[in-house]
Amino acid sequence: MTGRAQELKTGKTTVGRVEDNMFPIAEPSVSSHHCEVLLRGSEVVVRDLNSTNGTFISGEKVTEKVLKPGQILRLGQVEMRLEADAAGAPAKKEFDRTTVISGGVKLTELEQAARGAGFDTKGSGFSKKDNRVNKIFIGIGVILGLVILALLVYIAATIKK
Repeated sequence: MTGRAQELKTGKTTVGRVEDNMFPIAEPSVSSHHCEVLLRGSEVVVRDLNSTNGTFISGEKVTEKVLKPGQILRLGQVEMRLEADAAGAPAKKEFDRTTVISGGVKLTELEQAARGAGFDTKGSGFSKKDNRVNKIFIGIGVILGLVILALLVYIAATIKK
């Protein structure tokens, strides 16, 4: 991805792994919808979208923060830098260097971020996201299983008569 650039033309630019983002990044450590980059006047604001591996500005985990020209934005293992022209608007020039972090996110970084956010880190250090679709799928599966079981009991009872 070295040399890849994205001009910020609209008020909101979505960034993530899937193609429906305005700035897709095909990297497994980046969430499908990782963050939004918002233009608010002359400021560029980055808002995390509950990503798995977090959004970091200059090494600090953020949920929403102003990104200043020259600062490093890290999404998962991908680093990028905001560059701006003299007027403060995002520049069209390409990044001179983009690096993939080989070590990924360290457990100590996650624990420090969790402590700062008030989360309990005594357990495994990781928590599973709540996935409503999986719960609905499991519920439908249980209901269908009960219906099939009832049909089998009914068929068995009718055959015995």
